[in-house]
Amino acid sequence: MKEFAGKVAVITGGASGIGLAIAEWCVRAGVKVVLADVEESALRRAGEALEAMGGTVMTVKTDVSKRAEVEALARQAFETFGGVHLLFNNAGVAAGGAPWEASWSDWEWVIGVNLWGVIHGVKVFTPLMLAQETECHIVNTASGAGLIAGGFSGPYTATKHAVVALSESLYFALQQRGALVKASVLCPGVVRTNVFNCERNRPPELQNEPVPLSPEMEAGRAAIRAVLEQAMPASAVAEQVFEAIRGEQFYILTDPRWMELVRLRMDKLVKLENPVNPGPLAAEIVRGQRAGVR
Repeated sequence: MKEFAGKVAVITGGASGIGLAIAEWCVRAGVKVVLADVEESALRRAGEALEAMGGTVMTVKTDVSKRAEVEALARQAFETFGGVHLLFNNAGVAAGGAPWEASWSDWEWVIGVNLWGVIHGVKVFTPLMLAQETECHIVNTASGAGLIAGGFSGPYTATKHAVVALSESLYFALQQRGALVKASVLCPGVVRTNVFNCERNRPPELQNEPVPLSPEMEAGRAAIRAVLEQAMPASAVAEQVFEAIRGEQFYILTDPRWMELVRLRMDKLVKLENPVNPGPLAAEIVRGQRAGVR
């Protein structure tokens, strides 16, 4: 897809971060936007801001972990605009720590949003997009954490690896059918978003019991906030996403320095050697102390 004006885009997790940046790019390019998010107040504000930019925007409160809500999102998009050409399965959350320490609620919430949310989007929208017999593109948001070993959160890392594999399967299936629908997977590095504040949207039935934060945990959160303040802006990610769509590029890595972490994992895998914790190297990269592989 080379031209975007007049197309219709559906964006989940669209009220902030990468999703909102993609929506803003769409408005500037003349793309009609269907903005979906579970946070109703933020969704309303985002929709109003996009309309103030001159965009044609419809907002739909959507919990992507629920199939019926994604089906309703598709119905409203097609009934309102007559088609969908761009789908961004972007909604995501982060929770939990080591696999055995993450609570059952952590696992259920993260899998529901990060993995089932993408499954629902792919399963519901792909047949509808194929039936249009026109150029379309699906972008699934995974993470740099979906390409490397380790990770700070068992549930988050597991779901992001799964989204990469799901997206590869989608890519091959579409390719084998000679479909006009193309696919990409977005694997951002560290980006200035609200993903680490996502607890505000955790459903009441999946809340954990409150636990006082230790000084170490407080220090860790402060360090993450400091890194995020200096991280790549979401607008830069949006630019890379649309450049990749134009070029039918499947893997979208926003920070080429992360390739060093990917190679570390792949080298160990092909040699059948035990994995190495990428944490120290990742810390050097996010602090800007390592140039990485370009």
